[in-house]
This record gives sequence, C-alpha cells and structure tokens, in this order.
Amino acid sequence: MLILAIIALGAAAGWIAQLLLGKGGRGIDWGLALVAGLVGSFVGGLLGSLLFGDGLEIRPSGIIGSIVGAVIVTAIWQWFRGRSQAKARAEAHARSRSGNPQKRSGRS
Repeated sequence: MLILAIIALGAAAGWIAQLLLGKGGRGIDWGLALVAGLVGSFVGGLLGSLLFGDGLEIRPSGIIGSIVGAVIVTAIWQWFRGRSQAKARAEAHARSRSGNPQKRSGRS
C-alpha cells in the first residue's frame, strides 16, 4: 500500500510541477509527471524531510520538497527537450539549404 501511495504522490507532484511551469495549457505528459514526481519526491522529499528534521515520514515538508524536486526535474527535462528540438530544426534547415543551388532557386 505504501508503494501505491508513493506512486500517487509522485504523479501528483509531477502534475503540479507541470502546471507551475506552464505545461497545463498544452496537456499533461503523464509519463514525465510520473518520472519527475518520483525522482523529485525521492530527492526533494528526502532532503526536505531530513533538513526540517521530520525523518522519513510523510509530512508537509516532504510533500513541499517533492513538488520542488519535481519542478527542478521537469524544468531540466524541458530544457534538454527544447535543446534537442532546436538542434533538429537547425539540422533540417541546414539540409534544406544544401544540395543543388538550381533546385533551391526554382530553376531545373
């Protein structure tokens, strides 16, 4: 039962992270929400609980830490995704500009 609670809280933290970062208008990426929430919950929740002296129990500090961790993981994920998409666009643009110059100008 504890594992199901961890998965549910992780997905919720990832969902909140996407809403805070402005992803809500384009739909929620539930795969990203689950991964970011679980990783963020582990890192942020664990660090938050230990820093505030709550131990390893589910407390508000751990939940807040989970959300903060999920926001960080989601932001990094979106940054890398944006970089790879920009690189793909640049490569496609470079390919479209190479080749036969007569075809580019419309002459055959």
